[in-house]
Amino acid sequence: MILRQFLHSDPVGASYLFGCGGKAAGAVVDPMGDIASYLDAAKALGMRILFVIDTHLHADHVSSGRALAEASGADYVLFAGAETRFPFRGVKDGDVLELGNVTITALHTPGHTPESLSLLVTDRTRSAEPWFVLTGHTLMVGDMGRTELATRAEDGARALFHSAARLKALPDHLEVLPGAFSGSVCGRKLSGKPTSTIGFEKRHNTAFAMQDEDAFVQAMLADIPPPPPEAAQMRAVNSGEAAP
Repeated sequence: MILRQFLHSDPVGASYLFGCGGKAAGAVVDPMGDIASYLDAAKALGMRILFVIDTHLHADHVSSGRALAEASGADYVLFAGAETRFPFRGVKDGDVLELGNVTITALHTPGHTPESLSLLVTDRTRSAEPWFVLTGHTLMVGDMGRTELATRAEDGARALFHSAARLKALPDHLEVLPGAFSGSVCGRKLSGKPTSTIGFEKRHNTAFAMQDEDAFVQAMLADIPPPPPEAAQMRAVNSGEAAP
């Protein structure tokens, strides 16, 4: 297993390059900014990028996903139900993408946006069990993603509550690698530490720990921060409905 985390500050976000070193097969998740950093890292590792995956249609930045996929010859991957004006490789809940000895299992975890994915990653040279989960803006360290950027806030919050239940059912030791950290406008109580575990978040993430759906919805609807600048325009660009 090879894993590289890219932390961005303007806007705040986290991207990932990972895969099977032995089979030289990799994937990039939630790329942003200059694609050269991902291409250079993959080249240095001797890794072919087979998949470029966006966990959702972002509203805080223009994704580099399609550009990176085109430059690397990779498949551009979104949840199959994502509404776009361009073709992509759609994955449904439970679908598996193969990277040599590494596998990616798609989990549909709507709430932050209707098409949000989480990605369970397994290194079969170590174990048949997943090693970590990439949670995008669904579950972050300290909070869960805001729910009003792509749908009604209450509808998003109710969907997010059920997505949280799915993630809470994962093993406590499973590492959580989110798509954002402190400073992002997509959450409220985010930690500056950009990784965690399911078990730690169950114990110390107030939103994630909630068991009552109505209480969760009320909490998610309270004190919603200002939206990212040009949020609707960003999603329109990322869905192909508007030019960059």
